[in-house]
Amino acid sequence: MEKALEEFFAHQSGWLLAVEIMAILAVIGKAADWLVGEAVVLSERSGLPKVIIGATVVSLGTTAPEAAVSVLAALKGQPGLALGNAVGSVICDTGLILGLACLIKPLKMPRAIVNRQGWLQFAAGWLLVAACWPWGNGNPFEAEGNGGNLPQWIGYVFLGLLLAYLAMSVRWAKAFGGTTELEEFETDAAAPLGLVIGKLIVAIGAVVGASHLLIPAIQEAAVRLGVPGGVVAATLVAFGTSLPELVTAIAAARKDHGDLAIGNIIGADILNVLFVAGASAAVTPTGLVASPSFFRVLLPSMLLVLIVFRVGVTFSGERMKRPLGAALLAVYVAAMVMSYTFL
Repeated sequence: MEKALEEFFAHQSGWLLAVEIMAILAVIGKAADWLVGEAVVLSERSGLPKVIIGATVVSLGTTAPEAAVSVLAALKGQPGLALGNAVGSVICDTGLILGLACLIKPLKMPRAIVNRQGWLQFAAGWLLVAACWPWGNGNPFEAEGNGGNLPQWIGYVFLGLLLAYLAMSVRWAKAFGGTTELEEFETDAAAPLGLVIGKLIVAIGAVVGASHLLIPAIQEAAVRLGVPGGVVAATLVAFGTSLPELVTAIAAARKDHGDLAIGNIIGADILNVLFVAGASAAVTPTGLVASPSFFRVLLPSMLLVLIVFRVGVTFSGERMKRPLGAALLAVYVAAMVMSYTFL
């Protein structure tokens, strides 16, 4: 099956291959939305409070595309693709999505969320770099070197930290006494339980099945572009799997719900490290390889966009202003240009 897929994509023309990749990404994004909606309904049927559903089911569901693509890539022996998707999603979420949202309309900034979870977001990025760093084993920046590695045991540590983060998110949400708005996910609230479960299974199958198709397509695109597969994953695939966050953030900005946009992006960045990278490393005995190209461009780009965000937040008032949005977007564009120019 794998060989047949590789041969199929190898015989496609360049433009057709690009269309197929975008179509697969669209299917993954739509299936992920469907998955979250049915999971929310099923969770409500179980009697879980909305605040718990919002802090766990929704946050994990919206990261399902990145997790499915990265875990399957790791299982298929493509660790660079798996790690590239996780790192690229952080760059895309913070640089492109928050940048565009700020340019559309200055975002209301909830200091409580930014001061609490924002520092966790910042720490998660640095933790990923430290975990990949080849301590005492050479210079990871050298092109002829081995780079670094995110070992399997660190993957398990990340998953443990993920559980702790989700537990803290529930506690924080309860402490603030707020409610979680889930109306956009409740279209099947009155549907029969069997139908809800059936649609949830179909959605999960669509995400996993489309991810199986995406990986050989990415490999073929990387060969034709002459760049590592991890670079394609960190740019094109990361953009595609982040489309749900992009649509949500832009809609939130237009409706002046900037706190929703910022909270979603911060949470997504944390989950991309602990959930996506963690699960991908955990299923791979040899861990995820971080090539020298990661250390020269992708990891520094991730840290830079997180630093720009933290500095911008420090000097912002009650809203994130358009100059900060422009700075974040500039970092994203520079990262994409460098990825295809120098790697």
